Amino acid sequence: MDSGTIYEQTTICARATAPGQGAVAIVRVSGPEAVEVLDKVFRPFKDKGPRAAEFRPREMHYGRIIFPESPGHSTDNAETVIDEVMAVIFRAPHSYTGEDSAEIYCHGSQYIVSEILRALIAAGAEMASAGEFTKRAFLNGRMDLAQAEAVADLIASENRAAHDIALQQLRGGYSSELQEMRSEMLDIVSLMELELDFSEEDVEFADRTRVIDLIDRVSAHISRLADSFALGNAIKNGIPVAIVGAVNTGKSTLLNALLGEDRAIVSDIAGTTRDTIEDTVNIAGVTFRFIDTAGIRDTAETIEAIGINRTYSTIERASVILLMLDATRPGTFGESFEAIASRLNHVPSTHSGISERTLLILLNKADLLSEPEIPAMLTSAESLARQKGLSPTRTLAISARNRLGLPEITAALAATAAAHTTDTSATLVTNLRHYQALQKALEALTRAREALLAGVSTEFVTQDIREALHHIGEICGEVTSEEVLGTVFSRFCIGK
Repeated sequence: MDSGTIYEQTTICARATAPGQGAVAIVRVSGPEAVEVLDKVFRPFKDKGPRAAEFRPREMHYGRIIFPESPGHSTDNAETVIDEVMAVIFRAPHSYTGEDSAEIYCHGSQYIVSEILRALIAAGAEMASAGEFTKRAFLNGRMDLAQAEAVADLIASENRAAHDIALQQLRGGYSSELQEMRSEMLDIVSLMELELDFSEEDVEFADRTRVIDLIDRVSAHISRLADSFALGNAIKNGIPVAIVGAVNTGKSTLLNALLGEDRAIVSDIAGTTRDTIEDTVNIAGVTFRFIDTAGIRDTAETIEAIGINRTYSTIERASVILLMLDATRPGTFGESFEAIASRLNHVPSTHSGISERTLLILLNKADLLSEPEIPAMLTSAESLARQKGLSPTRTLAISARNRLGLPEITAALAATAAAHTTDTSATLVTNLRHYQALQKALEALTRAREALLAGVSTEFVTQDIREALHHIGEICGEVTSEEVLGTVFSRFCIGK
């Protein structure tokens, strides 16, 4: 089915601002009849003012929205006004969608917006589906598929780091890298396929050493992009921070202090937290996802044991670990260190999204110690941790109940994020679809390289390189299907 043919015949409309009451709402119209549809419902405020069909592009006009030829909404032949608005048109191809478009700026009443949409539909428009405006922008060549997905990420961004990543991808930086790789690979594979036309003459147009060098270079680039997914995904969804330790060390109290609210139940009864509890905090423009876990101890209680197993799983997935120690129970330190070390030593650090996992040892209830005791206990705890094979980034004395040491914790977390997000020019992959395509492209290039070294026939080598090109092309939308487009744009809101 030719989607372009459908779009050539339809004009769509939708609310472009969030639902609910507000001072101003925007209604968007796009399609071949966008200006004509607006002309049927828009009346200039002054009798001699221009109609919508006479607007100059990108020039705002003040007027009224009425129902087009609706006798049921008129009194004594006077047109019933829905709202006083500002309206503007955009002529193709100089619009978001690449089509003729119009926007209406009205008051933010849900009733007013609904009535304006009803008037537009009566004038010949159709309600847009989720992401249809951006889908049309993609199909009309205004952006590639990776940029279109960046639009959704930009809308959903909840912190500076996620915003910066989405904005860079929207500007085409990521796409440019992929296009450059595809261009080099196409040059090589074209020469290799040309050889097949002269197979009887035993000629070689593509130097095999150069082909292997190209495959190595492109593979290294793709590998770097694929490896960045863990960090990119962590930044997009929140860097996971596990708060772990023995029972009654103050983990839930710390979570509540960091969040500034009573999110977790706090009790002196051991084993109160039976499951993980999550919430997010924005620190230095980066979202951290704090996870309070069940206290680690030997237990025969079935439900608590399940919670402790989930604690271990959380430790393995976390980018940052806040290990809580009870300053009044130094005899439990070694057991806590052993439990953590056994879970970290066999899990690659890149599994969590941060190339170097951060471990902060927090000596809680330090307010119950005397001033001279604190430095000695901090030194002892850090030394014991290193003996158990751990490498703490910092060891801090805190009091979660009295909120002492919180600034030091947030500063350490901000430093962790800054170390990995300061280079805004570096491309980070945040989309699972892209990551999977990169992995498949890398596998195809690996097969191509092995085939070249083994002297396999050119046609099989070119087939593998073509497969890699296919998977890279899937990211930008040069190779796509209706199913892929449906999945991508279904994540968008109506009106975008």
